[in-house]
Amino acid sequence: MSGWRLALKASPALRVDLRGVTPAALASMAPAEVERLPVGYGNTRVALAEFFSLSPHPEDDTLDFEGDLSRFDRVGCDLAGGRIRVEGSVGHHAGEGMRAGELLVKGSAGLLAACEMAGGAFTVQGDVDDFAASTLPGSMDGMRGGTFVVMGHAGARFADRMRRGSAVVHGDAGDFLASRMVAGTVAVGGRAGAHAGYGMRRGSLVMAAGASSVELPATFVPALGAADVFWQLLARDLARHGGPFAGLAQRRIERHLGDLSADGKGEILIAG
Repeated sequence: MSGWRLALKASPALRVDLRGVTPAALASMAPAEVERLPVGYGNTRVALAEFFSLSPHPEDDTLDFEGDLSRFDRVGCDLAGGRIRVEGSVGHHAGEGMRAGELLVKGSAGLLAACEMAGGAFTVQGDVDDFAASTLPGSMDGMRGGTFVVMGHAGARFADRMRRGSAVVHGDAGDFLASRMVAGTVAVGGRAGAHAGYGMRRGSLVMAAGASSVELPATFVPALGAADVFWQLLARDLARHGGPFAGLAQRRIERHLGDLSADGKGEILIAG
């Protein structure tokens, strides 16, 4: 069966939970079943067709949303394959726990975007709010795999407790960037707020905008050994994201190790 286009009728009065609305879930449904699919609306559940006009999509495994979905949460939650594209912004928890597939948001995203993401590719062409690529409240594991790209700016606690994968911000990032990071790669094209790398255990934080873009914590120290081969591999991988990362392989780096206050062995790499 082909995919689906869902065009927003009107912005809802309450927040709507779209978990479970994925290409795989809709693939085996008849049009009438898709229209009746229940979604969370406040303390109740209502049919998907209450909010969207539905029409077939010519591309298989594809789900397109048209309209501003700022009041719609968990878009792409637990996505395990196929493609979801949103012609506008989305609410909170977008891409939560996604394991495979592609999620493209052509606007901005709310809180906890890509939280506990484990695979796939998630791109936000606007900004993301606090706790993106991080952990759910009460959980110990943040982003666990895949590639998360933010073309705009990111809020506070970006990549908190991140364990694996790549998280890239073309613009600025807020306070506590890569806090309590366990592993993986975070790259920022603009400036970082206070306390970057707080409690960092392992992993790499790349600051593409140079020394003025980050205030190094006192618990990070200059590295004595060179890492030229590793840097060339990492820089070439980041270059595919373009923008501030395009020419990283031709630039030298300052490498700082920490967070020593947490016995960490992570690194902050500052492009010169």
